[in-house]
Amino acid sequence: MVNRRNSNRLSPLRVVSLAPSCTAILCALGAVRNLVAVTPWCADVAPVGHLPAIGDCWRLDALEKIAHLEPTLIVGSVPFHPDTVARILSVPVRFLALNPRTLSDVESDIQTLARLSNRIATGWRVIHRMKNAFERIRRAAPQFSRRPRIYCEAWPKPRISSPPWVSELISLCGGEMVVAPGCKVSDQEVADARPDIILLAWAATGQRASPRKTLAHPLWQTIPAVRHKHVFVVQDELLNTPGPPLVTGALQISRILTSLAGEIA
Repeated sequence: MVNRRNSNRLSPLRVVSLAPSCTAILCALGAVRNLVAVTPWCADVAPVGHLPAIGDCWRLDALEKIAHLEPTLIVGSVPFHPDTVARILSVPVRFLALNPRTLSDVESDIQTLARLSNRIATGWRVIHRMKNAFERIRRAAPQFSRRPRIYCEAWPKPRISSPPWVSELISLCGGEMVVAPGCKVSDQEVADARPDIILLAWAATGQRASPRKTLAHPLWQTIPAVRHKHVFVVQDELLNTPGPPLVTGALQISRILTSLAGEIA
């Protein structure tokens, strides 16, 4: 979704980023100087601590703050709050709304932002670096007699499984996501899936997710992951930021699987 009102191709690109993924991609493209404001979470994935934080796609500061920055582009990514989108659309500035689901979508988003920042060649280089890194991780994946069954969680209440791109990362690391990705799931569905490993990557929590409640869940005591204490926290920014940070996220998953190579039959 793009709002093209008051578009001026001759104006210098001044971007308000309302998603860490967009910020991470723009910085990887070498367009950090085009950023004029970011979210409170962007400094966790990109060198933008010097920029003002004005909210995100779910909760936005006063529009006057954005107008004062004179942006030529506002860019964001899911999840969007409908009221926030309505407020953004009231601003006479181009608005790009991204909705990645897969690694292929992430590549498309990189290409889109590369075109908008006039860095098309750099965009392809960023994509090739990511794909080459993923291929190295795939080749180095530990060998199991069967793929470990993995449940990766993006949020505990309501319980939501990690997005589809995380399922792809798990697969290239040698595992298998055992519930539908990017969906609300019940405690019983997780119990029935019987994962060998549970990964907790709760959005906007960094590494503060706690395995304690997972290990103590009364319905999950017979799940192999709980029985063998194979419950791990993965820094949320590395799995919930659909952009270059996913490479480091995949490395973390790979290290966890490698550490368990002798324990999972």
